[in-house]
Amino acid sequence: MGQWLHRNIIEPGKLPLLLALTAFVVTFLVTRLITRLIRAGRGPFGNVSAGGVHIHHVVPGVILTVIGGFGAVASSRHGFGSAVFAVVFGIGAGLVLDEFALILHLADVYWTEEGRQSVEMVILTAALVGLVLSGFSPFGVNDLDEDELQDRGTVIWTVATSFLFSLIALAKGKAKMAVFGVVIPFLALIAAIRLARPDTPWSRRFYKNRPRARARAMLRAYHHDRRWTVPMQKLQDWLGGKPDMP
Repeated sequence: MGQWLHRNIIEPGKLPLLLALTAFVVTFLVTRLITRLIRAGRGPFGNVSAGGVHIHHVVPGVILTVIGGFGAVASSRHGFGSAVFAVVFGIGAGLVLDEFALILHLADVYWTEEGRQSVEMVILTAALVGLVLSGFSPFGVNDLDEDELQDRGTVIWTVATSFLFSLIALAKGKAKMAVFGVVIPFLALIAAIRLARPDTPWSRRFYKNRPRARARAMLRAYHHDRRWTVPMQKLQDWLGGKPDMP
C-alpha cells in the first residue's frame, strides 16, 4: 500500500508529511470532540488531575512532539520508523496547537474569545502543510527551473524578494497573507501592494501625514471585518465549540 501511494499519489519522501498532517487534523478534531463532551457533562471523559494540578493536554502534546521530532530526525525519510514518528509528531502537534492560546496568554482561556486563536492556528498550520504537501516550496523556489536552481544568485534573489514581500505584508497588518505568502509569494505581493490596516507600523509610519490614505484604510478594514469576521467565527465555533459568554 505504501509503495502504491509513493508511485501514484505522493511525491517520494512526502508520505511522512502526509501521515503527520492526517494525525494532526484527526487529533485536533478528536480532542475538540472530547473537550466539548466534558464541557457539556456527557460521556465517560473528564479532566485529568495529578496532586490537585489540572494536567492540560498540551503537556502530553509537548512530550509526543519531542519524541516524534527527534525520532524523525534520527530516522530516514523512508521506512516504517519514519512513518511511526511522523504520526507521533502529528498527534503531539495537534495537542499542543489545540491549546496554543493557553501558551500565548499563559492562562486557561480555552473557552473564551482568546481561545479562538488556537483554532485559527490549527487551521493555518493545516493549510500551510497542505500547500507544501501539494508541491509548493517556501519563497517561490518551486517556480524556478533546473538551470535557475543551479544559479545561486537567482535563488538568493527569489528568496529575498519573497521574504521582503512577506515582511511588508506583516508590517501592514496582514499576518495571514504574510504567512501564506511565504509559500505562495503572489499572495504576499498582493498584500504588500494593498492598503495597510489602521494602527499598524506601516500605517503609523507612512500614513501619518496622509489623512485620505488613513480614511481609506479604516473604511477598507471596516468592510473587510464586517464581511469576514462573522463567517470565520461561525467556522471556528463549528470546529472548536462556541466560547463562553463574558
